[in-house]
Amino acid sequence: MQVFRGFHHAALAPACALTIGNFDGVHRGHQAMLALLRSEAQHRGLPSTVLTFEPHPRDYFAGLAGKPELAPSRIATLRDKLSELERCGVDQVVILPFDQAFAALTPEQFIDQVLVNGVHARYVLVGDDFCFGARRAGDYKLLDNQGNLKGFDVARMMSYEVHGTRVSSSVVRDALTAGDMARVGELLGRPYTVSGHVVHGQKLGRSLDCRTLNVRFGHEKPATKGIFVVRTHGLAGEPLEGVASLGVRPTVEDAGRVLLEVHCFDWPSELGSEGGYGKIVRVELLHKLRDEARYDGLDALQAAIHKDISDAKAFFQAQGRQTTRDRI
Repeated sequence: MQVFRGFHHAALAPACALTIGNFDGVHRGHQAMLALLRSEAQHRGLPSTVLTFEPHPRDYFAGLAGKPELAPSRIATLRDKLSELERCGVDQVVILPFDQAFAALTPEQFIDQVLVNGVHARYVLVGDDFCFGARRAGDYKLLDNQGNLKGFDVARMMSYEVHGTRVSSSVVRDALTAGDMARVGELLGRPYTVSGHVVHGQKLGRSLDCRTLNVRFGHEKPATKGIFVVRTHGLAGEPLEGVASLGVRPTVEDAGRVLLEVHCFDWPSELGSEGGYGKIVRVELLHKLRDEARYDGLDALQAAIHKDISDAKAFFQAQGRQTTRDRI
């Protein structure tokens, strides 16, 4: 999959089949749309292309209004979004900055400057609630009419439902906020995952007898925080079971940085004490144990960590017993 920042690149395809959206989380509704896009693209002999935005348009408007609380919490980092788009078989992704100039484009300017002259769309697939242009004045009817005039086909995909619920990023965020990781897995079609490079931290885990891997989340408003049972990929041949904290570490730091700290129960001996740094890991958050908490000192924090480890191990043991019963 090729990724482009903007559309002024010689390697960008001269024509494409396109869909447009934020794709936060790449949930099952997104996946259904991308499958249809791929089918239509193959039928037309065109590369399947996703046009997405960074930052999120609602981030921009929240900043413009001076009300950061209006910005949506983020399901996935850009890295994880791109990884899932690639897993869905997308050929190209074009990332556009959502800024003042972009927000001011009229629907007609958006069609001319972005769809026709920017990405050279020959087929455009949108969702049933798609609006575009300044003040969201453009709708499906306008896009379809303009497509007839300017040489691209337009199609609309209706909403996708799971157990009677319309799947959307908002619904996924609500499930993450509630800590219902099983529900999140149903909506995503996979476990909720955070990935990234392992970076150096304060090395505090060593003094607490609980070595951790540190992965930066990259956004200040993750859709979920707390202590989780996890499974980590990328360190050994098999995924490693463990427990993790996703949040701002209120007991040991006041910087407000969002960090995923992962403790693996069994550290691969072949990595050595420093072997994890720089590796890209993928951490599945399987079950939420509790919310973040502030403790009165490191002794209280250490006691809480060891209880979390015990609870996480009990979760995996119970899961193993359930698997055995299912086989019987």
